[in-house]
Amino acid sequence: MKLKIVWRKVSDYVRYDLKEIAFPSSLPDPPHIKKRRKLSLKERYLVLKEASRLYAASWVRDIGPELRPNDYKKKREIEDESDEEYGSRKQKEPSTLEDLAVAARGGMETLRPALQRVYMTRASAYKDALKSFIQGYQEGIQQTMEKNKDSKSSEDTDASGWTSSKGPT
Repeated sequence: MKLKIVWRKVSDYVRYDLKEIAFPSSLPDPPHIKKRRKLSLKERYLVLKEASRLYAASWVRDIGPELRPNDYKKKREIEDESDEEYGSRKQKEPSTLEDLAVAARGGMETLRPALQRVYMTRASAYKDALKSFIQGYQEGIQQTMEKNKDSKSSEDTDASGWTSSKGPT
């Protein structure tokens, strides 16, 4: 009797649970979702063609100018010639992100000083911004205090000066 129960439970496990574990079924779509029709062979080809065109265009943006089409090379040559006419070509400094990328390739020994430079730059920027804010705030308080003094002094002169309509006596 027990053997029969054990066999039924094992067979149910293999039949239902193991199949669900190995190949889980997805949840059904909610009732408000409309199912799309299947694409025809021509439509599939057009989708694949458009997707590959967009994918190739993304690679053109990412790769260097030596692998780009010739029109990009021509534009760059024109820019180089104009730079040479106006003097030596300016060397631009690497951005913070490029600096961190190079430092990250070097390992922790080179990354730590680069991160310290970034943090110190940010700290000095915050410090300068806070100083300018405090300075502006103090100037605003001083202007308000001066306006209050001016208004009080003008009220005092009005009260002590011409009190009646006939004039001072």
